Amino acid sequence: MVFSENEKLITDAVNAWSDTVFRIAYQYARNKSDAEDILQEVFLTLLEKPPRLIKGNAAEALKAWLIRVTINKSRDFLRAEKRRKKVMGGFEPSAPQDGHSEVFEALFRLPERDRNAVYLHYYEGYTAREIAGLLGGNERAVTKRICRAREKLRRFLGE
Repeated sequence: MVFSENEKLITDAVNAWSDTVFRIAYQYARNKSDAEDILQEVFLTLLEKPPRLIKGNAAEALKAWLIRVTINKSRDFLRAEKRRKKVMGGFEPSAPQDGHSEVFEALFRLPERDRNAVYLHYYEGYTAREIAGLLGGNERAVTKRICRAREKLRRFLGE
């Protein structure tokens, strides 16, 4: 079977970054099934509207694009969820019960921008400059955001 260039791009992206996309989506959705739905939406967007990538650093550019789309789709999900809760009532999803729930709860207490910066820095290995490019802002602000988030996490986990 011969794959078109787009099919190969999508297959490679799913294999390489579906875990990253899922973890970012999970930060927002706070439960597995909603995070999986967001993951599917992100890769559907890639299928329908693939980004124009520059040769040479295409893999990193695609990863950055996927992270940005994941954040946007996750925010859309939260807005829709908030509307559903107003109409139907609802419950707050909980962290996984795998021994890390205390850390997840502490992360969820951080503001969204802090949580994203911490995740991208510690889990994805991005520098402050790269995070500033992904989330907007400048490198110095991202560095301060990460430092303040670490202090908040220490306090939360110390409680």
